Amino acid sequence: MIIKKPEDITLAVLTELEGAKDPRFKEIMSSAVKHLHAFVSETKLTEQEYQKVCSTIAKVGQMTNEFHNEVVLAGGSLGLSALVCLLNNGRDTVSGEVDTTANMLGPFWRENSPMCQNGENLARGPTKGDPIFVKAWVKDRSGQPVVGATVDVWHTSSEGFYENQDPSQVDMNLRGRFTTDDQGLIEFRSVKPLGYPIPVNGPVGDLLKLQGRHNLRPAHIHFLIYKEGFKTQFSQVYSSDDPNIETDVQFGVTKSLLGNYVKHVDGSKAPAPSISGTWYSLEHTFVVDYGVASMPRAPIKGKNQGPLPEQVILRANR
Repeated sequence: MIIKKPEDITLAVLTELEGAKDPRFKEIMSSAVKHLHAFVSETKLTEQEYQKVCSTIAKVGQMTNEFHNEVVLAGGSLGLSALVCLLNNGRDTVSGEVDTTANMLGPFWRENSPMCQNGENLARGPTKGDPIFVKAWVKDRSGQPVVGATVDVWHTSSEGFYENQDPSQVDMNLRGRFTTDDQGLIEFRSVKPLGYPIPVNGPVGDLLKLQGRHNLRPAHIHFLIYKEGFKTQFSQVYSSDDPNIETDVQFGVTKSLLGNYVKHVDGSKAPAPSISGTWYSLEHTFVVDYGVASMPRAPIKGKNQGPLPEQVILRANR
């Protein structure tokens, strides 16, 4: 097609997509082209602005490596990760409301964490922090326990670092996989995680600064639940006492995932006799749906061997 006016470009691209053999690919790409072209036209994007957009996208990819994923971080900070999750899990097609314990995978899941027995401690080396004892049940929609599911668990230290970020933590610290028992239960000991600032040394940080937003996530523990016959569920259970619970930079907090991290001040009542002073407990139930089990692609593969990343905190200006 010989282009005579701007609208011809959109038509020409859509015409070329007609040859796509995969119907879903054709549907997604056609919609993407229409929306992207409409966005450019509506905002009257300048050549300089377009060049900046291309440079930013390139930098997002360039900053992604084996222990940091800027792409996933960007998706979360724009609300895309949370939106995809809620559109695909527990959504009532009539009311539009969502009833699900599913959440975002996040950028810090690693494959092949150690298999653990119920009751084990996720602290694999010296790890500061208040002890926490967690019990989590996995059930189906009818309330029946899901037996033999693999539940992958990971979270930050009490200083707000995942082990892959922090070279001082031993490999796979605060990570582990458990198998649900005949009650659908897993239980483990760890340290209470701390909320943390997401990295702001790249395009995501620039985006947040331009919006006047902070970069903090409320404290949470991640769970990935896998069993054949059920849709694999990613989840995060958030600490309801965290000061950033209402303003999560990744828009991930839902009512179903507000966890009651109960504070105990009497160590003599703790499940382990070695504990004195403050400790925490958490109990939570996950509901999984029947479906196809599939494992995601890990956003990171390895561990930071360089210096500890600087934690920069942005303050919201509103």
